Amino acid sequence: MADSSGRNPQSPGFTEKLKSWLCWSWTYICALWFAMVLTMVYVLRSPLKLQETVNAASVFLNTLTPKFYVALTGTSSLISGLILIFEWWYFRKYGTSFIEQVSVSHLRPLLGGVENSSSVGLFSSVNGDTDCYFLFLSECKVWRNPLNLFRGAEYSRYTWVTGKEPLTYYDMNLSAQDHQTFFLGDTQQLRPEDSVMQKAWRERNPQARIRAAYQAIELNRECAAAYVLLAEEEATTITEAERLFKQALKSGRKLSHCHTYIATGKDTNLVVYIKRRLAMCARKLGRIKEAVKMMRDLMKEFPLLGMLNIHENLLEALLELQAYADVQAVLAKYDDISLPKSATICYTSALLKARAVSDKFSPEAASRRGLSTAEMNAVEAIHRAVEFNPHVPKYLLEMKSLILPPEHILKRGDSEAVAYAFFHLQHWKRAEGALNLLHCTWEGTFHEVSVYPKKELPFFILFTAGLCSFCAMLAMLTHQFPELMGVFVKAFFSTLFAPLGFFADKMENFMPSCLWHQLTNV
Repeated sequence: MADSSGRNPQSPGFTEKLKSWLCWSWTYICALWFAMVLTMVYVLRSPLKLQETVNAASVFLNTLTPKFYVALTGTSSLISGLILIFEWWYFRKYGTSFIEQVSVSHLRPLLGGVENSSSVGLFSSVNGDTDCYFLFLSECKVWRNPLNLFRGAEYSRYTWVTGKEPLTYYDMNLSAQDHQTFFLGDTQQLRPEDSVMQKAWRERNPQARIRAAYQAIELNRECAAAYVLLAEEEATTITEAERLFKQALKSGRKLSHCHTYIATGKDTNLVVYIKRRLAMCARKLGRIKEAVKMMRDLMKEFPLLGMLNIHENLLEALLELQAYADVQAVLAKYDDISLPKSATICYTSALLKARAVSDKFSPEAASRRGLSTAEMNAVEAIHRAVEFNPHVPKYLLEMKSLILPPEHILKRGDSEAVAYAFFHLQHWKRAEGALNLLHCTWEGTFHEVSVYPKKELPFFILFTAGLCSFCAMLAMLTHQFPELMGVFVKAFFSTLFAPLGFFADKMENFMPSCLWHQLTNV
């Protein structure tokens, strides 16, 4: 609410000014507090018997034998070595430092750090803030596969033939959480059919989910989320899935009085999801131009929903049409340093550059005359793509067998490579010589596919290793040269206590003599 002066005290400008003023004042308060503490320590040196304490400490240190210092440094080395072993084990298992993780989790909020937000979803509302979107993208680890298959019409075929489940329980659980969060929204304002669907997404048995969807339809014939579940899991063909998705879209639109999308976040998410899957149905049924138009309209209507990666669906469809100029136009928009990369972006860019030279490329001729400018650009693009995800070439070159892509992928991981190669291998084969150029470039530069990016050792592991080595070295030197190390210890503590005497002399010269005597005689 605005105050009597008409200003909004909760506005961002006021808040930022208040924070900057508090930071500025806190700096000087800390400096003043530190100076006051030093002054009080010196003034109260007589009541606190600081001089006697320092002398007693000096006498105590002089009476210590070298064996004590050997035991002290040896114990410190042992403790730091145990911490190092534990940190190394934790890093090898979880990929991060335990001390760093605890510090970030418990100390960062106290120091004003930004905590990870778990409330931001892949299908956030079109009215969401762009900064929050990019914050989420930078922290996201597991991504929804933009080209995930239909469970009933495609994944189930694998189960019928082999009797095995194509998806892991972890992958299906992530999808259930996605649907529950993005389609149902606030759990405190659920309609009866939404409560049924909330349980339906969480059911592990597919038949139980389907029965729950029909139960929700009985409660409300216009329950769009129920039709979505049936299209994904009950429909055994893409044609049947498309029919159910159209029914879901019709039900969603009936909730408003005109043919405009609903303003609430969950309804918008539902409509976008349905239109995206309808476009994928059209693509799978051969109506590629229709699919491209639907994807373009969807991207134009909801430009802030870039986190859905609809452009990756569009790129694959345009490659199928061999509309390479349109592919290049999409890449020019999304292959930007400020946007998150993907295997689709990097390898499609490499494919376009390789396609321009691959039909006439010969390794022998290139080794004799050198690479031309266009060939160098293609090689550099392949290097860039392989650097982003080194697992892809083995699938494109069919050195590893393809499997059904998962519903969620790990960027730069093997799952992303499977998802990319599953749909884009045909496009590489269509470009004459492209796979040959990829093979020559990849084989000559990257002999063995390794995990990328390489895990760098956390600071605390290096610090603990240095501390352990330093303490062990001190223990060894103290054991071998006890007299020399004794002199070193005495010199160290003399240097440590020297600033206190220097500060006392300065204070005595700075203050008036009458005030100084009054303070020291308290």
